[in-house]
Order: sequence, then C-alpha cells, then structure tokens
Amino acid sequence: MAHPKNLPAVSDLRTAARKRIPHFVWEYLDSATGDESTLHRNRSALDDILFCPRGLKGEVAPDLTTDFLGQSYPVPFGIAPVGMSGLIWPNAEKTLARHGADAGIPYAISTVATQTPEDVAPYLGDHGWFQMYPPRDEAIRTDMLNRVKAAGFSTLVVTIDVPAPSRRERQIRGGLTQPPKLTPRLLAQVALRPTWAIQTLKTGMPRMKMIDAYAEQVLGDMGNLPSNAHVGYVLRTAPDHSYIDWLRAHWDGPLIVKGVMHPDDAAPLAGLGVDAVWVSNHAGRQLAGAPAAITMLPRVRQATDLPIIFDSGIEGGMDMMRALALGADFIMLGRAWHYALGALGAAGPAHLQALLADDLTTNMVQIGAAKIPELRDTTFF
Repeated sequence: MAHPKNLPAVSDLRTAARKRIPHFVWEYLDSATGDESTLHRNRSALDDILFCPRGLKGEVAPDLTTDFLGQSYPVPFGIAPVGMSGLIWPNAEKTLARHGADAGIPYAISTVATQTPEDVAPYLGDHGWFQMYPPRDEAIRTDMLNRVKAAGFSTLVVTIDVPAPSRRERQIRGGLTQPPKLTPRLLAQVALRPTWAIQTLKTGMPRMKMIDAYAEQVLGDMGNLPSNAHVGYVLRTAPDHSYIDWLRAHWDGPLIVKGVMHPDDAAPLAGLGVDAVWVSNHAGRQLAGAPAAITMLPRVRQATDLPIIFDSGIEGGMDMMRALALGADFIMLGRAWHYALGALGAAGPAHLQALLADDLTTNMVQIGAAKIPELRDTTFF
C-alpha cells in the first residue's frame, strides 16, 4: 500500500487504487458510456475555466465553512452516492458513512448500494442523504421512504437522469454482470488483488441488498435484461412532475432533484416544493452525446433561485472553485472517495478530504478569495 504522503492528488489515488482493485471492478468504477466522450468533455470544459491571480490583497486565510440547506459544513463538498459501492471496496458504505459522520459532511447512499439503510444506520451522522432511483410501484416507494426515515436519513435525493440502463461498453468488456458472478476469468483477476479478495471474503460477495428485498415482487416482469443492468431497472420509472409532487407530499425533509441539465427542467422545481437542484450528467455514464455538466451550470443557475449542487468531473480543489464560481452552492464527489478507499482502505477518506481542502484553500489564496461566496465575484476567463 502506498504511503499517503506519496498521494497528494486525486490522480495519485486513482493510480494506486487501480493496482488494488480487480480489473472488472475497476472498469465498473472508472468507465463512462459509449465512446466516453462526455467524460472527456467534462474534463476539457472544466480545464477551459481559468482564474486570474490577484495581488495586493494582503494576507488571505480562506474559510471553507459552507451553509447549505440550513446546515453548516466545514467544507463545501460531500460524498455522492455510488451504486454497488461495496463491490468497489469491501464495506465501502459503512466506511464512508462513518467518515461523513466524523467529518461533519453529507454522505449519500445509493438505492443500489450493497448495504441497506438499516446496515449503515449505526455509522450515520447527522447528514445522511438517501439517493432514490424512483420506484414505479407506490407500495415499494412508500416502504423505501419509511425505511430510510427510520434509519436516520434526513435528506432525500431523487435521481431523474436514468430512465433506462446505458450501455457502458467498458463495463461489458470487463465481464461484470448483475448480480456479480465470479467466472474463471474474473477469479483470475481477483487472485491478482489479494487485499480486495481477502476483505471481500470476510464480508461476502456484494449484492444490492435493498433492491433484493423487493425483487420477488417484480421478477415475473424482468424478461431479458442487458448484462450491465439489474432488477433495479425493472423497479424504477422515469419520473414526471406528478411524481415529484407525490414525493414532496410523503417526505418531510429536504428534497433534492439530481441529474438536472436543462434550465427548463430546473425552473419548475421550486413550485413543486423541491429544496435544491443537483446539476449532473451522471459523470458521463448515461449519454455519450451530452454536454459537459459545467457548461450547463450557469444556465441552470439563471433558471432557478434554488440552491445548486454540482458534480461530474470534479478532480480537485481547482475544479470545485470553477463550479462554485459559476453558480454551485455545494459540490459532491463519487469516484474520488472510492479511489481513496482503493488506494488506502479505511484511511483513504480522511486523506482525500484533507488534500481536497488543502487544494481548495491554496487556490483560493492565489486569487485572493477569503470565503466561498466570494468566488462568484472573482475574475475568470
């Protein structure tokens, strides 16, 4: 295992994680869809946003404290939901929930996590978010909401940008199926990653435990699913405004809509009782021909007064500054936390948070910004 001092950037964590995660799992974590052009477009568009260094500002000591949805956070970022998180690194959901609680930042668990909300509840702090792939069946929907509320999750995030499974060709080539099956080919890959293998042996082969609880109700409707799809795609629907209305009527905490890219989708959400908009193109994992999420952020900002979360392509403090300057109020990262787990195990999340905060602080000093809101007043090109 690499020493944290030798991993000063997210790119270093990514390199180290790749050496410790089986290839088929790596392809699941790191891939996008199609020719991955949206993933690359996210990176390129972020790189095009430049800041002008400022002098004669005196000594600047940035304060990263951020108020969002009535909560105060020590940094302007949190842990985004990632499906099958525990496949990427054993016990990932519990480890990340514990870090979120210790660090005082949001942790969002996915509907298709390998642990249930009840499993994670003992490790959850005050900022647990539940990401819902919207179930079609109202009884399942109601049961999910009751369970996550009872488990201590305070905020509901409904994802609207996955109406059907994407192809994710790298994942298909890698050999991962749902549920995961260890074929001789995949076992050979596992044998090359002993730490992952030993830890997975202790925890058991990952599966979508929450979805499993509802699978029997829909198995008769499954038919033939793509190898990269799963029963969750049968459970879920493509929501409309009436669906959001229903959620608002049945959830008494903050409600966030995730996967917004078009300003016309953002504009009506305040009237539907939504508390925040999450701008995202699913990190390039759904539509290969989508625009970079960062290019749509200013347009969504103009369309709504609601607070905005941003993800898709964030790889460090400079990228966070870019999103915050263009209208985001908060940042969420998904892959980076799993690179950190793969590279350093349980020590990874704290290391990642420290390096992200340091990177953000250093770059804010360079442009003379002392507080997060000042980033919107900076000169950038």
